[in-house]
Amino acid sequence: MTARRQLPPLATLRAFEAAARHLSFRQAASELGVTPTAISHQIRLLEAMLGQPMFVRHVRRVSLTPAAATLYPVLRTGFDAFADTLAQLRKPAARATVVLTATRLFTARLLVPALGGFTRAHPDIDLHLHASDTPVDLAAGAADIAVRYGTGPFDPLIATPLAAERVGVLCSPSLMIATPADLRRTSLLHSEWIHPVAGPDWATWARLAGMDDLAVESGPRFTDDGHALQAAIAGHGAVLSSLILAAPDIETGLLVHPFGPVITKGGYVIVTTATAADRPDVAAVRDWLVSLVDAPSGP
Repeated sequence: MTARRQLPPLATLRAFEAAARHLSFRQAASELGVTPTAISHQIRLLEAMLGQPMFVRHVRRVSLTPAAATLYPVLRTGFDAFADTLAQLRKPAARATVVLTATRLFTARLLVPALGGFTRAHPDIDLHLHASDTPVDLAAGAADIAVRYGTGPFDPLIATPLAAERVGVLCSPSLMIATPADLRRTSLLHSEWIHPVAGPDWATWARLAGMDDLAVESGPRFTDDGHALQAAIAGHGAVLSSLILAAPDIETGLLVHPFGPVITKGGYVIVTTATAADRPDVAAVRDWLVSLVDAPSGP
């Protein structure tokens, strides 16, 4: 059988190690959350057990005796080993994970550029982005929160209006387009919307602008809204697109919104299950989404 160790109380050893490291009873007391008198009591207890002094008391400081100089590095190494081992064994706090699903264009134009800001604001939340133009089943757990376009119905999910869609003329500042009449000298870029009935087109915009002579059927066509925006950024013409999704490019000056009218139709909705809606991490993502969709001001 292993012989029983003859050791002073742990509190005594901790008090001695802290006092020896700081060469101050007062600083040792502050570190351990006790009074200097308590430290002095523990040191006297250790000295009584060892039968010799461990500190030389000066007016405003203490110094180590030869016995203390022998004991201190042993205890320091031991306590450091305790701390390192306990840190390795301590389970890290569980991180929250939120899966956010949105259309490919919404994800690419708004969510991805702003992801760094969310991570800095919420370092304890792992946000997973799921880009899909096909709605996923939130009730089955495929995602925790979604941004969807349209009016629903969304039952039994909880739907919170995010923003009304605003569609307007966008172009590169290099084209020097300042008035609607300038559109007659540039290409009109067309985006084939997934749901054509819901998508404003150049014919609708020209009618609202009173430009019945605008060649609304001419110009390149794209099956992807993002490609149409990229063509506009490259200076290939003017595009009729979402002012919300183009907001990052308007803010950086890659695109300009030189004039109206603006077509408001449809909108974006935040959708969650009733269970997910009560989660603080999902609420943080919901608040972040609201902060992203502030539509740009008028031209």
